[in-house]
Amino acid sequence: MDIKKRLEIIKRNTAEIVTEEELIKLLKTKKQPSVYLGTAITGKPHIAYFLWVLKLADFLKAGFQVKLLLADLHGALDNTPWDILEFRYQYYSKIINLMFKSIGADISKFEIVKGSDFQLKKEYMLDVLRMSTFASLNDAKKAASEVVKQAENPKISGLIYPIMQALDEEYLKVDIQYGGLDQRKILMFARENLPKTGYKTRIELMTPMIPGLTGKKMSASEESSKIDLLDDKEDVEKKINSAFCPQGEVEDNGVLAFLKYVIIPIKNDKGKSFLIERPEKFGGNIDYKDYSNLENDYKNNKIHPLDLKKALAREVNILLDPIRKGFKDKNLVKKAYP
Repeated sequence: MDIKKRLEIIKRNTAEIVTEEELIKLLKTKKQPSVYLGTAITGKPHIAYFLWVLKLADFLKAGFQVKLLLADLHGALDNTPWDILEFRYQYYSKIINLMFKSIGADISKFEIVKGSDFQLKKEYMLDVLRMSTFASLNDAKKAASEVVKQAENPKISGLIYPIMQALDEEYLKVDIQYGGLDQRKILMFARENLPKTGYKTRIELMTPMIPGLTGKKMSASEESSKIDLLDDKEDVEKKINSAFCPQGEVEDNGVLAFLKYVIIPIKNDKGKSFLIERPEKFGGNIDYKDYSNLENDYKNNKIHPLDLKKALAREVNILLDPIRKGFKDKNLVKKAYP
């Protein structure tokens, strides 16, 4: 695969790359570059996680070695109780592997890394202390502001969080860190502070944050805004049916956003189109290979919200079915999320 095609795959549904010039140079000079995404094992994974699972699958297609950091210690720094960290790690590990299986990704160059396996080593902790002597209180607080849960009297753990995330780039030996746009400040913190600690900067790549079913950011802590990966068919239909999806409105429309960033890309990868089934008296069935055409028709009131929701519910259930069938350990769910 040539560099132009690889770059096109990597840039799909990407919001920002710091910097694209560095990315092009990397593709030209390194046969198999590496990328990682870190996720703190806090809330229960939900369908918005498919956005980054798809992007990691894009990196795999583009010839990258892909690492997923299941950051158990970061979870503790962000208020996950210490005594359930191991159960949450096990839950994340099982459910995310099933997500990759659900989209049919080739995961031969993919690995899951547990944060505490390397973050408790002497050298790493020494670097945490070293970076803490360079980074200011304000910079660390600002970096963590959109990622770590904030309180009126913030804990010191929230300031350690961005220092560790910066050092993860070095200790995982990657060329790129990937995250959502909500991670931008923390990624820029890494670019600024790694050189001060004697390490090179990495490329930082971000994808958009998609709105949830209520029109706000999809959040694990807000039950009505998201669909759990183990929700049954009826719950999926019920949640999507009650989703924020005003006639003709695109802004903060979680139904359209999920179609744009997850469902239609999956359909495109399989050479299929997104089908909306309608009675003949309402125009009959219509399908879309391009999201922009779907959005344009919705803006112009050519698609009714109920028809769109029914079509999305069908696709989400198809996506979740292999996960529901593959995940049988209900006892682990209770231990991880008591």
